[in-house]
Amino acid sequence: MSSVQDRSVLMVSVSGCRGIVGGSLTPGVVARYVGHFGAEVRAGVRGRRARVVLGRDGRRGGGAIAEVARGALAMAGCDVTDLGIAMTPTVGLMVRSMGADAGLVLTASHNPGEWNGVKPITGRGGAPTPEEAASLVERFRAGEPEWVDAGQIGGWSREEHGVARHVETVLGALDEVCPVHQIQDRRFRVVVDSVNASGTAFAGALLARLGCDVVQLNADASGVFPHNPEPLAENLTGLCDAVREHRAEIGFAQDPDGDRLALVDGGGRFIGEEYTLVLAAWSLLQSLGERAKGATVAANLSTSRMIDDVCARYGAKVVRTPVGEAHVVAGMRSHGSVLGGEGNGGVIWDQVVPIRDSLSAMGLVLGLSAQMGKGIAELVEMVPRYAIVKRKLAQPAGGVERFLDAMRGAFPGAAEDVQDGLRLDFDTPDGAAWIHARPSNTEPIFRLIAEAPTEAGANAILDRAEASVQ
Repeated sequence: MSSVQDRSVLMVSVSGCRGIVGGSLTPGVVARYVGHFGAEVRAGVRGRRARVVLGRDGRRGGGAIAEVARGALAMAGCDVTDLGIAMTPTVGLMVRSMGADAGLVLTASHNPGEWNGVKPITGRGGAPTPEEAASLVERFRAGEPEWVDAGQIGGWSREEHGVARHVETVLGALDEVCPVHQIQDRRFRVVVDSVNASGTAFAGALLARLGCDVVQLNADASGVFPHNPEPLAENLTGLCDAVREHRAEIGFAQDPDGDRLALVDGGGRFIGEEYTLVLAAWSLLQSLGERAKGATVAANLSTSRMIDDVCARYGAKVVRTPVGEAHVVAGMRSHGSVLGGEGNGGVIWDQVVPIRDSLSAMGLVLGLSAQMGKGIAELVEMVPRYAIVKRKLAQPAGGVERFLDAMRGAFPGAAEDVQDGLRLDFDTPDGAAWIHARPSNTEPIFRLIAEAPTEAGANAILDRAEASVQ
């Protein structure tokens, strides 16, 4: 396998286009991908010029890439509304609120600072369906897009109200769940780490409106990441220390484009990403009361069974989907789900925006704490605990199917779900367990996730899976 640091690696998939700036991600690559996207948007509009909302996650060098993207959209015949540095969910929200035809985010999400990329957003304000995304990938690989002549080139304008509109939308939705004054009355002390990226202004504005005493770490919006930007325990020791130092009640960690949120409790203990959706769903179901009976929450196949336990308390159920926002949103819409998300810290609340949104997650988690009168550590103790362990594995020489067949052989008799890669559910001496294996859409690797009653049990499951392909 090529290393993810290999400058020649260009990841083009249903998740968008990502590469290393100046290596695989060149101005020509950006222009071609964005040009095809813009041409597709233009083709779907009649009687007027198409309008696309553009934003970027703030990482270093993104301004130059934004110039290329803006020019490519204009040359594809689209008018561009540029938000500047903005979170991915903010771009989706602005697409919906402004009645635009599409959106485009320049981001490589949690990838290191030398990476950047392009993520398309539809006129619905969310990620393209897998079919829509696959069509864009096919056209990109086929060659140059169709550019317009001089008389059809689009214009551009700046929009400065993304922060205010996003915050107001979250507050409006939240007020129907947990009256905002309940959160304000608690005067939470919160530490938030935005890795000097797009979430900086947005998190600060929301938490201030919620009456929080806010300590912002890594909040200069320089785009220079002070640590690996993926919100994992090993990358957030500074946040944990700051929560203890400032005697805060909670710590929040955003990724560079603000669509994921990890939690730290008041003792400075990393709670992680798995609890974000669990606590957000609990907050919403608690507020629904009797209306929660029969409600559904959509979660992907890699999400902890904790979400099932919380939903069961209220007579709600979980709808499982393949990994990815588009799949979760499709599941939400087909089942009328009140909430959706993934175990990577992504919460999708369609009342705000049909994209994973760290601001929605912050509001719901604080709302639960205010409603229950308990701190995050106490709330976590009220949820049945499982051990979930994640690993990355280089794709074996035999390819995807060889690996999945080997896994089946390693866990004979397990119940299979093949919506997305392979999930196997089975019993162990300690209780029920599962493993999910799927090829990544953004890196040339397999993602392996196992959950069991104990960490040792989850690691043993992963060891058995890896040994099956040796």
